[in-house]
Amino acid sequence: MGDPRRLRKKYRPPKKLWDETRIKEEAALKKEYGLKNVREIWVLKEELDRARNEAKKSLALPDEKKAEVFGKVVRKLARLNIVGEDATVDDILSLSIKDFLERRLQTRVYRKGMTKTIKQARQLIVHGFIGVDGRRVTSPGMLVTKSMDEKIAYYKDATNVFKQPFVKEEEKAEEDKEKKNEEKKAEGKVEGEGKNTASAQEAAAEEATKAAKPA
Repeated sequence: MGDPRRLRKKYRPPKKLWDETRIKEEAALKKEYGLKNVREIWVLKEELDRARNEAKKSLALPDEKKAEVFGKVVRKLARLNIVGEDATVDDILSLSIKDFLERRLQTRVYRKGMTKTIKQARQLIVHGFIGVDGRRVTSPGMLVTKSMDEKIAYYKDATNVFKQPFVKEEEKAEEDKEKKNEEKKAEGKVEGEGKNTASAQEAAAEEATKAAKPA
């Protein structure tokens, strides 16, 4: 059978764990992208560092080898729609962790308007309500390629509640306001008709009383 495969971590923890500036930045990213923990940031930071290192190494190589090594990096990032196919070394060195966070399945589901919040996107994915190219995907951290971006959809057994497009809060507030105004107008008409009916009844009663009195 051979020796079992040695599993290694997909990230390296920071050398200085208690760095206040880094902790605040990671907390902001964690909140913005609805992440479960900071390890999800570290995993993508490892991918970013790897791409940058490969781009830097290619500068010291001969032209033939440089084109091969750098082209491999560009093709990988272009497949993820992070850079264009004509990207340069400066383009790769200027990338940030947000460029990778935007390609996570959780972020793509939220950006497409399939959920109200980024955390709800994670919940739907984990519970199996999201599919990619007709296949159920339960990993929120999956990096979505350019070709798969348009194939993200609700999974076939998702309930109709999740299939309906969500209305923005502002639009919903305006609809509620218009509905209340219509209800008030309807109440005003009913009240006015009631007053008119009561007045007519009183006038009829007075005429009947006058007619009943002897001349």
